[in-house]
Amino acid sequence: MTRALLICAAASALAVAACNRQEPAGQTKPVNAAQDAVGSAVGQMSASTLGANTTEGFVSNAAISDMYEIQAGQMAQQKGRSADVKAFGKMMVADHTAMSNEMKPLAQAAGQTVPATLDERRKGMLDNLTAASGADFDRVYLAQQEAAHEEALTLMRGYADGGDNAELKALAQKAIPKIQAHLDRVNQIQAAAAPAAK
Repeated sequence: MTRALLICAAASALAVAACNRQEPAGQTKPVNAAQDAVGSAVGQMSASTLGANTTEGFVSNAAISDMYEIQAGQMAQQKGRSADVKAFGKMMVADHTAMSNEMKPLAQAAGQTVPATLDERRKGMLDNLTAASGADFDRVYLAQQEAAHEEALTLMRGYADGGDNAELKALAQKAIPKIQAHLDRVNQIQAAAAPAAK
């Protein structure tokens, strides 16, 4: 019951924020940061409850996560200010394209339809990246990447432990070290950037 209330509260806050949001010119840093924070909480709950417990939820969440990572990584290559952010974005495009390509035939064999578009939460995250510029882009991108990879780890670990499709469980298990390495790299880049921000 507590999880359901938390999900509802987070979703309500996100919906209110989204209703008050104007497209990029009207976006503000505090609103965008709040949307990303609420989106992160919703994502964690979704990954641990919906995604990890059913094959349909796992496939949907993993596919949308990969799509978001690819599009955000493309933005990072174009808009990133630091060489580390640009290189990380390039790695995200390559690694998540490979993960997505590996999952698609397994999902289809399991009778699942792989989503072709992002959900509203990830679209909002990309909108917030579009609105960010300069050094602020790097900060927003890295904060989103930290949250996204924590969510992906929760999803992969949950399905690897309790999923009901052997091939997709093996895929989730295989993805865990790579996603952990991505998260570790995000933390390294953030730590290196922190002294420069002071």
